[in-house]
Amino acid sequence: MAVGGIAVGDLVAQHGTPSFIIDETHFRSRAQLFVNSFTEAFGAVGTDVDVYYAGKSFLSVAVAKWALEEGMRLDTCTGGEMAVAERAGVSGADMGLHGNNKSEAELTRAIRYGVGRIVADSLGEIEQIAELALAEGRGESNPVPVMVRVTTGIHAGGHEFISTAREDQKFGLSLAGGQALEALELVLKFPQLHLLGAHAHIGSQIQDSTAFELNARKMLELRAELEKSAGYVMPELDLGGGYGIAYVPEDQPIDIPALAVTLANTMKQVADELGTTIPRISIEPGRSIVGPTTVTLYTVGTIKNVTTDEGIVRTYVSVDGGMSDNIRPALYGAVYTARLANRDGDEQAVLARIVGKHCESGDIVINDVALPADVRRGDVIAVAATGAYGRSMASNYNNILKPPVIAVKDGESRVIVRRETEDDLLALDLG
Repeated sequence: MAVGGIAVGDLVAQHGTPSFIIDETHFRSRAQLFVNSFTEAFGAVGTDVDVYYAGKSFLSVAVAKWALEEGMRLDTCTGGEMAVAERAGVSGADMGLHGNNKSEAELTRAIRYGVGRIVADSLGEIEQIAELALAEGRGESNPVPVMVRVTTGIHAGGHEFISTAREDQKFGLSLAGGQALEALELVLKFPQLHLLGAHAHIGSQIQDSTAFELNARKMLELRAELEKSAGYVMPELDLGGGYGIAYVPEDQPIDIPALAVTLANTMKQVADELGTTIPRISIEPGRSIVGPTTVTLYTVGTIKNVTTDEGIVRTYVSVDGGMSDNIRPALYGAVYTARLANRDGDEQAVLARIVGKHCESGDIVINDVALPADVRRGDVIAVAATGAYGRSMASNYNNILKPPVIAVKDGESRVIVRRETEDDLLALDLG
């Protein structure tokens, strides 16, 4: 197996395992796919689009630069993500700040840096942003651009932990309960704030365009409702992200060009029905850009055959990572596939379970996968589509060191996030 023109054996020899291997060319091509597809589709119905890369999926200085160079903007959620973006040279105008509980320091930093949008998540936060804006000398002539996060009631995505537009959860303001309209009207009361628009992110790993269409309709209806109640036409709507990818062979990734056309046509139709214009649109893909571009390489250690109560023999294959570099299977049952990467197997496949080295029985990377029967200690296993929420959610459980991120391109590799060392670990421990 090779990634970016480099044999896996050579990558392991140079960088060790576990390692995240990200294909730079693939990342850039997926960024281009989103920018070109949505720009063309919405241009055809007479409006513009901004594509924000959702940094929460995976963010480093190099990745932020790639996104910017491919015509994207950057969505951040914390001061740390803003710091990475600033280090990468992302301007304030090309940055947004999300979060359901942003600190005063984070909000102040965003205002001072001139971020292009702060997405407010509560009525209290709107008042807090207004207060901080005044303290920073912002007024009617230089207001802080604000969006309001809305929960549209659309239940989309896989596990309930990644479905983010239900009413009974921590994000946003309810459309059904009237809080969303109340929040939009509240922003308009502060001259130091500019109501840029409304934002709705309905979930993650969505593989059916219907949910996106329903969300677009609800957002346009909210815009029309605000125009009726306050006489204000929001210039922008953010339709969020959540576009599904393939983790296992049976998954059908969402067709991005087709989705862009469908959404553009839906918004044109609804706008015509409402007798209004189509606003500027923004979207926030993250997983759907970085997810498929990355594989995690592990080295096989202990192997044992276990006979279950049902009489099934399963081969447990332990690797040198696990839930510290991929918590998703333990957190909400995420599924992956894998293959033997350093050589061809010589024997018939066996039912295997790939597990990590942590002190948890739930430390399972893949529940069921076919591997060659001759898999052995020292082999290299490659797990596909680990670019999103692997390294970004990594921990030091059992004081395991976080893996590096290695970028590959045209037969060359470079470290863009180095492997942690024991010195890094101990530097934080003051005794």
